[in-house]
Amino acid sequence: MNRTLIALPLVLSSLFAAGCGHSEQEWKAQLAKYNDLQNRSQKREAELEKELAAAKQRVEELEKQLADQGADISKMSSTLEDREKALAEYKARAKQLEAIQARFNLLRKKLEELVKLGLEVQVRRNRMVISLPGDVLFDSGKDTLREDGQEILKKIADVIRSDKSLVDRDYQVAGHTDSQRYKNGPFYDNWGLSLMRARAVLMFLIGKEGRLPMRHWSAAGFADTDPVASNKTAAGMQKNRRCDLIVLPDVDEMLDLTKLATK
Repeated sequence: MNRTLIALPLVLSSLFAAGCGHSEQEWKAQLAKYNDLQNRSQKREAELEKELAAAKQRVEELEKQLADQGADISKMSSTLEDREKALAEYKARAKQLEAIQARFNLLRKKLEELVKLGLEVQVRRNRMVISLPGDVLFDSGKDTLREDGQEILKKIADVIRSDKSLVDRDYQVAGHTDSQRYKNGPFYDNWGLSLMRARAVLMFLIGKEGRLPMRHWSAAGFADTDPVASNKTAAGMQKNRRCDLIVLPDVDEMLDLTKLATK
């Protein structure tokens, strides 16, 4: 377009010089039109160049935004995958906990017969515990089972033996004493007394009276190291003199049973 406009004055000049009937005034008018057209053309060209530069800048901005958005999308995708994985793990864990909860409730229901016998069944330290009063099982300072104690142990063995799932579980008999110092006996101290009392209960349960499988049973003595009440009162000391039958959790039940027990 600029080349055409540049050539126009030459044409007009040649026509005027040839005397083609145009006056000088007409020639000047045409030249003025040409100059105006050229000015507008140059102005438009500048505007177009400005618009082109702005368009290029906008394209660069959009490309940068797109790159940034692409990085964000990648992060969002990664975060979403992590959340989906965590959700899947949570659902699997929740399903496992529901199964354990069901097993725990079933176990507790099966041991309700022992509660009817006046025994205390509770969860302590992530284990289900059946507490047997020591004063019912033994005379003071002794490890020989009283007749009342033997009757209680027979009933416990009957309840366990009546259900195969209970028979096949693992148990520990845990002997406990109060804090009063043991004197004048064959066991030297409360450690010996608590252990021998636990052994006496164990031997009864796996013997001819209890007839429980010995492979699932063990015994331990804890002296006065695991009290359930204060040893500063007679009532508290009486509670601490006890033998606990601990239902040992299997691998699938290694979680906080205390929380399950409150549901």
